[in-house]
Amino acid sequence: MKIATWNINSIRIRETPVAQFVAAHQPDILCLQETKVEDAHFPHDLVARLGYKHVIFAGQKSYNGVAILSKLPLKTYATFDILGNESKRHIAAELPDGTIVHNFYVPAGGDIPDPELNDKFEEKLRFVDAMRDWSKQEIKKSHRVVAVGDFNIAPREHDVWSHKQLLKIVSHTPIEVDKLNTFQRESGGWVDAMREFVPDDQKLYSWWSYRNRDWAASDRGRRLDHIWLTPALKSSLKSGLIFRDARGFESTSDHVPVMVELAD
Repeated sequence: MKIATWNINSIRIRETPVAQFVAAHQPDILCLQETKVEDAHFPHDLVARLGYKHVIFAGQKSYNGVAILSKLPLKTYATFDILGNESKRHIAAELPDGTIVHNFYVPAGGDIPDPELNDKFEEKLRFVDAMRDWSKQEIKKSHRVVAVGDFNIAPREHDVWSHKQLLKIVSHTPIEVDKLNTFQRESGGWVDAMREFVPDDQKLYSWWSYRNRDWAASDRGRRLDHIWLTPALKSSLKSGLIFRDARGFESTSDHVPVMVELAD
């Protein structure tokens, strides 16, 4: 079973790059963030053309929005309004084998890494704390859990192009990194799937800014997109992929797909 996550940055204008990725790697489950479409206008025809018969989603106009596309039957498991502000940033589904897939879109946090000066950054920190608290409860209920999404935090030194230069840049500040690492460590020991295949001392990115005209040449990336597994699924982990080529697709997102394959 292949599970992928991708911040698509508006699903209705990304059919071609998504189709290219699906054709190349055939994920069974594709979790999307920033779909940017209200539920009433969700593009079911697009999803059908991509080959997915099952889909659940939670969206809003122009902002946020999450969806899970699947070739396997899905049962809606939960949609959390984590901060109580009606932002559509989470959805979860149960697969036929009982595995639960949670799809998160963590707030970006603005530009100023000070919660007293920047409400968006304060919201981001509260969101990660809420994920940690949710996780403590979730792991007690189910041992086969996958958490994916755009976490908007690059937690390790080589998850960014320059650890030193990005220490004061939102997404890699010490407070964000500490909160995400605490979430991972204290909430059942989540397994960071991609780092099971790529050692910590090697650079690994899933996002390159639109501001860089030649993103490949400058290669100033960050690993903002993650797939975490509960320990019970670690032995099922077969492979991991960050599909860097997708950043070079025409009219694509600034994020690229991240995918793992789990054994049956």
